[in-house]
Amino acid sequence: MQPTVLVYSSHDRCEYLHRTLIVERALQSPDNKSILYLPLSMRERHQQQYGYSTFEWYFRKFEKYGLRHSPFYWSEGMTRADVDLLFSHLYHDQVVILGGGNSELGMWRYRKIGEWFYDDPDKFSRVLHERQQRGLLTVGFSAGADQLSQYLSSAIDEPWDNDFFGFSLARNIMVTLHHEPGRHDELFQGARQFQNCKVFGLPNDSGLLVSQGMLASGNRWQIIEFVIDKSWDVPRDTWHIKTRAGQKIEHFYRDGRHWAFNLSLIHI
Repeated sequence: MQPTVLVYSSHDRCEYLHRTLIVERALQSPDNKSILYLPLSMRERHQQQYGYSTFEWYFRKFEKYGLRHSPFYWSEGMTRADVDLLFSHLYHDQVVILGGGNSELGMWRYRKIGEWFYDDPDKFSRVLHERQQRGLLTVGFSAGADQLSQYLSSAIDEPWDNDFFGFSLARNIMVTLHHEPGRHDELFQGARQFQNCKVFGLPNDSGLLVSQGMLASGNRWQIIEFVIDKSWDVPRDTWHIKTRAGQKIEHFYRDGRHWAFNLSLIHI
């Protein structure tokens, strides 16, 4: 069974995360080699367009193999036809990527689209979970990684309420993005506050691949694969890519125990 969720943090389009895990997953389909990119967590239209452009240049390299990629932009002038097209892509495309920006803004918009056009604020979340049940891959980059988790990482530092729930495709998982060793206290605080979750710090360039499902007994199974990508070797970006300096994916238990993961599997 292939993973259905990838949450990750990266500085640019490193090869393993983007080609092997994202593009090649779309290209596996014989007749639907499609990626939908959602930059709705970016505030202004020009920011959303820029967010997509940071992926578009990379995706274009694979068009000769049949890859199709498209964005959907938030607009106050959206029509029902626009949103119907969004949900058609959301349901059918092989890979959907929730992009970076402001996690809370993006979550508000994803909910409002369903509320305004279908009188159903949970419609977006429900379609994401239907994708997961059908074995399709949903990806969260930066803010998108936050949104696909159980809770947004901002809940660690802010008074907690229901607004901090994520879509929970990565069930009982929380992540901090662009993680550095100086933020270990934040990670430990999250582990103590959200004791039902496993809390991970994701440095650039790293991620979690998640597979999960239900057993015949009714119990839930979950496998997390830890991904460290050291393929981006542009000298001017060295400082930004902590994995190339040896940093691993960090994890704290609520009792203070600390683990750091490279390339491995953890079974829950």
